[in-house]
This record gives sequence, structure tokens and C-alpha cells, in this order.
Amino acid sequence: MSYVVVPSFEVEEERLGPFLAAARADAEASLATEPGCRQFDVAVDRSTTPARVLFYEVYDDRAAFEAHLRTPHLAAFREALTLCREGPVTMFERVVP
Repeated sequence: MSYVVVPSFEVEEERLGPFLAAARADAEASLATEPGCRQFDVAVDRSTTPARVLFYEVYDDRAAFEAHLRTPHLAAFREALTLCREGPVTMFERVVP
């Protein structure tokens, strides 16, 4: 079974471009360099003000996610957190691929 992490953010329109660029860089580096990262999607709902952004991250297991937390690309993404309001982070056990 996989480990799924779904963080959410609220981002004002004028900050959305830089925030999404940082999110894209984190997602791409996670998929390219972390053997335990299986999926990393970034979704945006622009119908609300501020926009809502959520990530859908799938890892082999909790240990793979914990390894993600120690990566330099996540450290770089954390600098972009000044551009948003962080919402809840929900974690799931994925039972069906």
C-alpha cells in the first residue's frame, strides 16, 4: 500500500505564478530524484479568491515521505510558503492504485 499526502494552500492571484513555479520545481525534482515518490500532481482552483492549490503526492510508504522532507528541493520550495496561506495537510493510506 502507498502513502498519500495532500497538502493545500490559498494563494492570492498576484502571487500564484511564482508559487506554482516553485511547486512545479519541487514536483519535478521529487519525481526525478526520489525513488520512493511515485506521483506528484499540483492542482489549482482559480474559481475562488484566493486561489486554492493542492498537491497529490504518492510515496511508496511513510519512510519515503519522511525522506522527501529532508530533500534540498523541498527546502527550496519552503521559501515559497511566504507567498501563500498553508491549509491542512491530509495523509492517507492508498489501498487501490
